Amino acid sequence: MHQGTTDFTQGSIPRHLVAFSVPLLLGNFLQAAYNTVDSFWVGRYLGPRALAAVSASSPVIFSLISLVMGLTVAITVLVAQSYGAGAIDRVRHVVTNSLVFLAEIGVVISIVGVLCRNILLRAINVPPDVFDQASVYLGIFLAGLVGMFLYNAASAILRGLGDSRTPLRFLAYATVANMVLDPLFIFGVGPIPRMEVAGVALATILAQGFSAAIALVYLRRVSGLMRLGRDWWRLDLHLFALIWRIGLPAGVQQTLVSLSGLAVNSIVNRFGSMAMAGYGVGLRLDQFAFMPAMSGGIAVTSLVGQNLGAGRDERVSETVRWALLLTGGITALFSVTVLSAAENLVAVFTMSADVIAIGAQYLRFAAFSYVPYALMFALSGVLRGAGDTVASMLLTLVSLWLVRVPLAAILSRLPALGITGVWIAIVAGPVAGTVLNYAYYRTGIWRRRVVVRRVHEYEHEDTMEPLSSAAPPGGGAPGSDE
Repeated sequence: MHQGTTDFTQGSIPRHLVAFSVPLLLGNFLQAAYNTVDSFWVGRYLGPRALAAVSASSPVIFSLISLVMGLTVAITVLVAQSYGAGAIDRVRHVVTNSLVFLAEIGVVISIVGVLCRNILLRAINVPPDVFDQASVYLGIFLAGLVGMFLYNAASAILRGLGDSRTPLRFLAYATVANMVLDPLFIFGVGPIPRMEVAGVALATILAQGFSAAIALVYLRRVSGLMRLGRDWWRLDLHLFALIWRIGLPAGVQQTLVSLSGLAVNSIVNRFGSMAMAGYGVGLRLDQFAFMPAMSGGIAVTSLVGQNLGAGRDERVSETVRWALLLTGGITALFSVTVLSAAENLVAVFTMSADVIAIGAQYLRFAAFSYVPYALMFALSGVLRGAGDTVASMLLTLVSLWLVRVPLAAILSRLPALGITGVWIAIVAGPVAGTVLNYAYYRTGIWRRRVVVRRVHEYEHEDTMEPLSSAAPPGGGAPGSDE
């Protein structure tokens, strides 16, 4: 196993959380910068309608890919629990099959998404004045989904092993590539024609494909996790079923989040293209505030997965306490910053006074949702680490579809509130989610969902529901393809 792996079953939990989360946090900054660069060029040089077109496409993109991205949660869980249980050949088996699985699904979703993009855009009430640009952007972006899926699968594998630094390098390469390609394709240079919004999408998918290629080379040549021998790539239907069982609820959860975003977006769209653009900028800025929460949640999943796999349940509650303290405290600082500088932050992306006013109003409400999100992500990370993704999915269903979306629909129609009612609902959702996740965490039911666990009396023997194959017949020495 390569040197970047970390054994989370030993040592200081807060140190592990910080060391693992910092590269994730930097990676989230890079991802936000990746997206923010697009918004900067579009908003500053192509105008509010082009910015609204890109913003309108984002929820559709997230909805189409979220189901599959949930499968990467299953990959992290299976790798972490197998590694914690000491079953290294099983880790390699999960790696090879997962990459094939994600690539195949990526191709299918790309084809379906490109063919159905206009139907999806009409379903969320995208206005006619931005529809054509949104369709072009969305079509090009969806055509390159395979690169995104493979990069995320590789990152999920490495995170399960406790390595968050290597995926950061992959993302850094993609971010630099995107920064270089954006102005080239947007404005045209030399033989490259001016493509405007289409150029933004093309730059993005090329950068994602570049990072995916580097990730695959790393898994094959550096880590030895990806084998080329035929036996290693033989499809394991039981493993696929297990990935679906863990990943499907996680994917549905991501889909529920994305669809709720679409629903809220559709409500905002009723207030016109300026409201769309202001909300779109606000969502871009939200990414920075969510970074500590997202990083902490992913770290909790990996730490909990390894410790449950190793039978070290006593370390899980300590992980939760430290995660709540660290992510909640850091996110609170972001809330204060957003509250004090809302207009200036939005003005980075647009010179339109209307867009700035709407975006700033949104941010002043959204700032009060950041800490609840941080606490909710940490608690749901425990459930994911145990493989209890069904409960996490149901809790998300309640907080978003029984709280946030209905409230947004009802309050936005009140004359005294208007679009402000949407902002109020956006805060209510994560508050409800935090309360529900904490209540379920206290029940301890999630401990029964562990898939791979070491029995200490018999070294490396797994109980509960082990994978069908630890390795292909004959095994194979590290670094070999046999």
